[in-house]
Amino acid sequence: MPPPPAPSPQGAPAPAVLPEDATPGGAQASYPQDAPGDPWRRYDPWAAAAAPLQQTGAGVDSVQQRRRRDRRRAVVLLLVIALVSGGVGGVVGAYLERNGGFGTSVELPQAGDEPSGRAPDSVAGIAARALPSVVTLHVTGSEESGTGTGFVLDTRGHILTNNHVVEPAGTGGRITVVFNGGETAKAKVVGRDSGYDLAVVQVTGVKGLNPLPLGNSDNVRVGDPVVAIGAPFDLAGTVTSGIISAKERPITAGGEKGDGSDVSYVDALQTDAPINPGNSGGPLLDGRGRVIGINSAIRSADSAGGGDPEAGGQAGSIGLGFAIPINQGKRVAEELINTGRATHPVIGITLDMDYTGDGARVGAQGNDGGPAVTPGGPGAKAGIKPGDVITAVDGQRVHSSEELIVKTRAHRPGDRLELTLERGGDERKVSLVLGSAGGD
Repeated sequence: MPPPPAPSPQGAPAPAVLPEDATPGGAQASYPQDAPGDPWRRYDPWAAAAAPLQQTGAGVDSVQQRRRRDRRRAVVLLLVIALVSGGVGGVVGAYLERNGGFGTSVELPQAGDEPSGRAPDSVAGIAARALPSVVTLHVTGSEESGTGTGFVLDTRGHILTNNHVVEPAGTGGRITVVFNGGETAKAKVVGRDSGYDLAVVQVTGVKGLNPLPLGNSDNVRVGDPVVAIGAPFDLAGTVTSGIISAKERPITAGGEKGDGSDVSYVDALQTDAPINPGNSGGPLLDGRGRVIGINSAIRSADSAGGGDPEAGGQAGSIGLGFAIPINQGKRVAEELINTGRATHPVIGITLDMDYTGDGARVGAQGNDGGPAVTPGGPGAKAGIKPGDVITAVDGQRVHSSEELIVKTRAHRPGDRLELTLERGGDERKVSLVLGSAGGD
């Protein structure tokens, strides 16, 4: 048994001696290097207890250190999440912008249903009423074929069109009429006249025909709105609109035979409503949907046909279209239906077509070698003589032989005309009643 410990210098009991490899609480002690083997110097009751060891040998952090470390880790994690989310969001946004979403279709805003009706005096309203009465004519002959337009005159199947539209059919050709709804019918020529460039054909066995109302071309004024309907370049049911650009515009068309017998003379209504090859024979309508003219000719930049839309190649519209006034068309159509022929008003004189001065000069002799002024005719009765130059009709100036013919044919046989003429430098006026000559 070991002896009891000696008392300390202050008389306090000596501390118990611990084994050299033990500390209070059983933890491994740490000793100062300058006091080896002295257990009293190696023990400090006021020293902080050494941190317990982990199995790895690292010291255990305090609670505050762990919290700080956890906060740093959380901040780093949040930054990483934010960066990743931003990148993913950008990629997704770009995809959605390019593709309109994941699996969804694009739907654009659009106006809803509206009433289908239109004002009666609008272009759409006029077209809706007129289209069922406008037809397309397909003409086939032994040597040529063509397409034109016409419109219904009555419930008996009479259709008015241009002579140059049906002319290719000749005597043994075929004319097929196509209605706006697609129905077709064969047609025959009732009568035609090259001088007026008008013709009437008739279909049979067709029910429900709705004639177009006829207006009065004398009431037309420059600037009035108009609507043209036809089959330009075989595009049936084409509607165009414009205004009346001028009235009483003298034009001539045709003349392909070379003898002048097929030349048409028209005191035309001029319009800027687009008219092209295939519109010929179609109606020119006023603002109330009434026919005021028959579309017959155009003047185009590269036309070689003297204004005829069916001649000189496929020239297009440049806003210079011409229509036969319906007042003239009505009279000729009635004659063609009733007699098969149209009459021409005549003065009874032969004109010098080679005269280049201002006005229309009476020739020295007739085309057949006879007198230039028909004996007993209206001109002879009025005192007109060969060589006289006619400068005005009813006070309106004429500048050529063609213009005099146009102004004359704008009247009916039996109408009275007042002519202004020059003879030997003197001007005089004469009055006459137009005679009548049968057309071709």
